[in-house]
Amino acid sequence: MQETLYDGDGNPIAYIDYNDSSTFYMWDGQPVAYLDDANRIYGFNGMHLGWYENGIVRNLRGEKNGFNKNTLTVYRKFEPFKSFKRFKPFKRYKEYPKYKPYTSFRNSPVSLSQYLLMGKI
Repeated sequence: MQETLYDGDGNPIAYIDYNDSSTFYMWDGQPVAYLDDANRIYGFNGMHLGWYENGIVRNLRGEKNGFNKNTLTVYRKFEPFKSFKRFKPFKRYKEYPKYKPYTSFRNSPVSLSQYLLMGKI
């Protein structure tokens, strides 16, 4: 099962492939992050990036970075064809998870693509 993630403008930016160890892929097939068992988002570089809960990607400050189709409040744009998946790198040692902040109603000033690319090796 795959789930598309959108930015605040309704653009499809990435998707989560739950059948592939809950890996976040960019549309060009690049694996950038994954979900652990506690819905924490980790980059393949070991960085704790945030959380994915109730269809919303939240950063370490609790701000919203991305949305699934059910939580998006604007019109969704057309999803282009997905590129072939690239090989996943080895997961580096996970850093200790940060404390979960209060959820914010604000959208993050950092785009969803920039946010997810922070987990790239």
